[in-house]
Amino acid sequence: MTEHDTSREHAANRRSSVAAVVPARNEAATIADVVASLRPFVDRVYVYDGHSTDGTGDLAAGAGARVVQDPGRGKGSAIRAAIEDVEEDVLVFFDADGSHIAEEVPRLVEPVLAQEADLVVGSRFAGGSEELSVTLGQLVRTIGNISMNIAINRRWGVALSDTLNGFRVVRREAVRRVGLREDRHTIEQEMVMKMLAHGYRVVNRPTHELARLHGDSHIRIWKEWPIFVWCVLRNIVWSKREPRGSR
Repeated sequence: MTEHDTSREHAANRRSSVAAVVPARNEAATIADVVASLRPFVDRVYVYDGHSTDGTGDLAAGAGARVVQDPGRGKGSAIRAAIEDVEEDVLVFFDADGSHIAEEVPRLVEPVLAQEADLVVGSRFAGGSEELSVTLGQLVRTIGNISMNIAINRRWGVALSDTLNGFRVVRREAVRRVGLREDRHTIEQEMVMKMLAHGYRVVNRPTHELARLHGDSHIRIWKEWPIFVWCVLRNIVWSKREPRGSR
């Protein structure tokens, strides 16, 4: 066996490191519990603090997270910064509001570690959601999510049931190659579309969404839904014009 073959074998056998990345802005009521719940399932927890004014960063650090001030332009900018900064091989993105269940992290991580997927998105449609309610805003959110899923599935020939869930696991080296640009929550659907456009494997796994315990969502559905629609349309058009990236 040559030296090159030996180094390749060592790299293949090396245990992949896993980090949780939690974007947070003014989530003091939940952040310490979220960090504590994640620590048994990952090697390190990073909290990307969106310039909180309620002590979120201090509470996260006290719970054992490494706290980083994000660029301050929205959730997307925090996620893009983490993708460039964090050194671990596999990234678990996890919301700070207490709506995700840390015990489900291994279910999403396993396909990536097993080389069966490059991006795994938790599916609330498969696992259930306590956030669903009979309100006009929630109805618009649900119909919009389903409609965008259909557009993405038809374009890339996949069968994804949830593309907007913030609970997801991705191979860091893969996602660094696709050129994410969104600064807002739209980065979640952009990530799915660009990973597919570059030939990476994207799958869903069932996850259950809990009701937010404190505060309100930072997404203002009536103001932002046209931005989500435009993001999908723009990326579908881009993917038809640009050559498929190399893996």
